[in-house]
Amino acid sequence: MSLTSAATLATLDRSGPRRITDLASVEGVTQPAMTALVRVMEESGLVERRGDVSDKRVTLVYLTETGASYVRTRRQAGVHAFERLIGELTGDEVEALMAALPALKHLAELESQDREGPKR
Repeated sequence: MSLTSAATLATLDRSGPRRITDLASVEGVTQPAMTALVRVMEESGLVERRGDVSDKRVTLVYLTETGASYVRTRRQAGVHAFERLIGELTGDEVEALMAALPALKHLAELESQDREGPKR
């Protein structure tokens, strides 16, 4: 799976259903490229397109259970990798990491808000 595909699935998991144009903007690709990517992910059962109940002219891209499962599996693999690496740090390094966690969490929240913009 491409990095853009994985990032798009993660965006849908975090922010919920989105328009293709929104996804293209968030992921930094053109709308035609995102349309093609969504088509491939839809054929793979990772996403589905549905009409917006509040605006029948709009189609939203939804994460399917298969797509959500893929995102969870990738995240869990990342957790295991970090657990193994953190196990190799010294006690002082682990303490420094723990002290930095609130600032890192805030930084991630700011980046997410900046990258994804408002929900639609």
